[in-house]
Amino acid sequence: MNTNKTSYNQKILATLDFRAVLERCANHAATSLGKGRVEELEPSGDFHEVKRRLQATDEAVNVDRLKGGAPFGGIRDIRAAVHRARIGGMLNPVELLDIAMTSQGGRRLRRFLEATNEDYSIPLLLELLEPMTDHKDLEERIRGCVDENAQVMDTASPELLKIRQELRSSESKARERLEQMVRTPSIQKMLQDNLVTIRGDRYVIPVKQEYRGHFGGMIHDQSASGATLFIEPEAVVQMNNRVRELKLKEEAEVEKILRMLSALVADSADTLLVNVESLTELDFIFAKAGVAREMKATLPLLNDRGFIKLKRGRHPLIPAEKVVPLDVELGNRYSTIIVTGPNTGGKTVSLKTIGLLSLMAMAGLFVPAEEGSQLCVFDAIYADIGDEQSIEQNLSTFSSHMTNIIRILKEMTPKSLVLLDELGAGTDPAEGSALAISILEHMHRMGCRIVATTHYSELKAYAFDRQGVINASMEFDVQTLRPTYRLLVGVPGRSNAFAIAERLGLAKTIIDHARGQVGEEDQRVESMIATLEENRLQAEAERESAERNRREVETLREQLAAERRRFDEQKDKLFERAEREAQEAVAKARREADEIITELRRIQREEAGGVKDHKLSELKRRMNDAAPELRSKSKAGAPRKKADRIEPGDEVLVTNLGQRGHVVELVSETEVTVQLGILKMKVNKADLELLKQASAQKKPQQQATSSLKRTRDENAKMELDLRGANVEEAIIEVDRFLDESYLANFGQVFIIHGKGTGVLRTGIQEFLRKHKHVKSFRMGAYNEGGAGVTVAELK
Repeated sequence: MNTNKTSYNQKILATLDFRAVLERCANHAATSLGKGRVEELEPSGDFHEVKRRLQATDEAVNVDRLKGGAPFGGIRDIRAAVHRARIGGMLNPVELLDIAMTSQGGRRLRRFLEATNEDYSIPLLLELLEPMTDHKDLEERIRGCVDENAQVMDTASPELLKIRQELRSSESKARERLEQMVRTPSIQKMLQDNLVTIRGDRYVIPVKQEYRGHFGGMIHDQSASGATLFIEPEAVVQMNNRVRELKLKEEAEVEKILRMLSALVADSADTLLVNVESLTELDFIFAKAGVAREMKATLPLLNDRGFIKLKRGRHPLIPAEKVVPLDVELGNRYSTIIVTGPNTGGKTVSLKTIGLLSLMAMAGLFVPAEEGSQLCVFDAIYADIGDEQSIEQNLSTFSSHMTNIIRILKEMTPKSLVLLDELGAGTDPAEGSALAISILEHMHRMGCRIVATTHYSELKAYAFDRQGVINASMEFDVQTLRPTYRLLVGVPGRSNAFAIAERLGLAKTIIDHARGQVGEEDQRVESMIATLEENRLQAEAERESAERNRREVETLREQLAAERRRFDEQKDKLFERAEREAQEAVAKARREADEIITELRRIQREEAGGVKDHKLSELKRRMNDAAPELRSKSKAGAPRKKADRIEPGDEVLVTNLGQRGHVVELVSETEVTVQLGILKMKVNKADLELLKQASAQKKPQQQATSSLKRTRDENAKMELDLRGANVEEAIIEVDRFLDESYLANFGQVFIIHGKGTGVLRTGIQEFLRKHKHVKSFRMGAYNEGGAGVTVAELK
């Protein structure tokens, strides 16, 4: 904002509720320093400065989200104390303790931000730490002399320790001497109470008035009635004198210590003040992050070309459950918006929302709108909102508005944002509408951005004909006779008087007569507006339907892509496994061949030429030639056997599900029952491919027991059946099973635990969460066994 318009700008900041937002922001400051800095905050018209402010706020928001609140505990406003020490003043223990605590708090904050920077880059916050100086030596000197209760400690100096030890001894002697007197029976009858008390730093006893002459000494006080005198007996006068003398020495020594510490503070005054400035700025930035979290605000995109695009923008001072989000765009196809509509329809709130969110962004604050919202850095924002009537200046509402608008016309530039509420109101409608059009035309030609509200229908036609100007209105529900508070850009406001009157029960003859009084031109405008409104509602419904379809397609596309990635990963793992096994087989064969050749040569030497060298070389060449060549690219798989003849026990592939299973029984000539994991389902024979026939000699079926068993044969161990086992047995078997599966290079495995009470499932999943071979796990899908199966993805 322009610095030469401070008083005027302050009025605009109050009008657009910016000061109320700062009050909420100040509540998130941890120190009085930060609160004061928030109260001084004003928007900036410098594009680069605003970007820097928002970047700093963004860094604080991310620190707050990732690490929690920054530690500002112990930091105090020590500026006054430091300035007094600098000019030779003596600081008291409280001020010295505040300086030590602020030094410690600054060091703690530095460690926190430096540790955070290792996980998330925060260059601007670290930049604020660079000028800070560590005053640990000063802090330790203060801590060595002043305790947590801001009292100078005995150990602050050897002399102070000696004085206080002697002082305590002298006080004890004086008190003991008086207590002996109080316990003496002959003296007790002269006392008002049997106790020792203090008056003016001297130990005394309460003596009845009639016995004042029995003790000698000095009278230091008396009761309100005069019946009791507080006397210092002559026997303890010298003792009390010694106590007083030692207390004066103590005060002198304490003052000496405080002056020494104050001098140390004075020596570090400049760096201490720099530290305070950095801590103030950091607290201020984290306060902005705190209010962003409270408002659920986001980081706006910035531009300096006069473009505003708010997505579901909300006025931050209206409760979330009541506010109606605002969608508006300004500065691209059109630079002026003219909003029409009935009173209490929300025009003024929309106007304030646009202005306030722009001010917040220019002040480095996040804005309560959806991500992707764009705001412009204007050189100034002007507003004429509300009833400006001034009794003191004897100005009417119209005169006051005109005075304000004239000032705006003098000061605005092409890079300004102007907000006008009820333009031209308060005077004759014909003159007011003509004046409003003239003012808008002048501002529009200058090129600034304008949002204006009005009741005049003439401005609807002006916006319709003028390039770069667009109509807007506040939606009104004729069925409920209530405004919806939604801003509709591109649709001029309708006069709903006839519709409302008819809904309320006004006679049709009266309404028809009223319509006859309205000019033909006005009726055509209303008809046009009604048609636009109908088309808008239809287009909005179609847009919502298209958006739903788009989201569904996007979800399906993401699911398909995820399935494709999993398939490719599984395929690659299988190829790698096959290549590795083949390489191991070839290497083993070659090793065996080398051993055979070595053995043959030994025999040759021993048997004197029974086997020739060329034959041995030929034999080795033939074995090398016989080694298979490996390919990284996949080949077409071997053709599956047709499921022409299916028998119970056969292993089959259900092609339409992509799942393997075993045939349980033949239902009919075309259907069979197949066991898929823990599921049984009827499948058409046409959807089956035979993988392996059941052996002719079946093993007798064993009775079900609680022992652990594997459900697949040794050729494909991708499932483990744990139903009936307890948690301890299951975990041992799962650990072994995962090791085997990992060595076999499986991408995922299926662990069948059944549903039951859920204890076995919980125990297994807790074990999977910590297992070194497990990348992730999930519950089975409906065709995988559902809640009775856990599917584990291996690394």
